Amino acid sequence: MLTLTSPIETWAHPCRAGAKLAALCGFTLILFALDSPLWLGLCALLTAGVIASAGKRFGLESARMLRPLLPFVALVALWHLITRDALGVTIILRMTTAVAAANFVTMTTRLSDMIAVIQRLAKPLSPLIAPKALALAIALTLRFIPTMLARSQTIRESWQARAARPPRWRILLPTTLAALDDAEQVAEALRARGGTE
Repeated sequence: MLTLTSPIETWAHPCRAGAKLAALCGFTLILFALDSPLWLGLCALLTAGVIASAGKRFGLESARMLRPLLPFVALVALWHLITRDALGVTIILRMTTAVAAANFVTMTTRLSDMIAVIQRLAKPLSPLIAPKALALAIALTLRFIPTMLARSQTIRESWQARAARPPRWRILLPTTLAALDDAEQVAEALRARGGTE
């Protein structure tokens, strides 16, 4: 679960984690400020270009990381086709571009570096919450999201291989149990390493 940093070395791996996270925040703000499909399409091309600049193997791995997003893209596209609303193109471009950019940062940044950056930013909150605990929680959440999407897709495919009916709500319980199991394993690993202290 904690190995989402790509082992394929790229030009972005040595870059400072803080700079990458700041660039991601700025880029995401721009994406949500834009409403034109043309400008969002250019942002998507820019993101694809940045990913492609890291090499073919990295690009393929990055594309694989976007697969769990496909059902959401299909759902949004279907809904906006039914309602004849052109806004669906804007939503899909914004969503896929933001996730692709976030994946790029995640895949080229070590978890320890991400935790260090968030910990520094959280220092003003130290009277309320331990900065290290908050940083670890945020970093683990970022790492868990694509993992849980992939896990739910695996559970969905397992159901479809055994039953003719679509799984729909029936995968909620096994997905929840899988999430709890992963969380327990991570908690045990953290305790074995001395927790967040």
